[in-house]
Amino acid sequence: MNALSESKKGVTYRRKPDLIGASVDDEMVMMSVDNGQYYGLSGIAPRVWELLETPHTFDQLGDRILEEFKVDRTVCEADMSGFLKEMVELGLVERT
Repeated sequence: MNALSESKKGVTYRRKPDLIGASVDDEMVMMSVDNGQYYGLSGIAPRVWELLETPHTFDQLGDRILEEFKVDRTVCEADMSGFLKEMVELGLVERT
């Protein structure tokens, strides 16, 4: 699914509540209580993760990242689309 179709459908994303996370230097380290797996996030991903504490649409996330970081919209949307897809597949983010 591309960024445009996610945007039009008004899909919201939220991180699952069973995850424990902590910031370590410039990274976010998380553990899923359900499956005992550790995950690490770097770059802009920890900020997206913070925003996902509450439900956000794809557009809302993109707008916040574009406000806070110097990044091209096309690059931002492509990276976020891949990140969110992976997080949903790993069961770390809920999509509604």
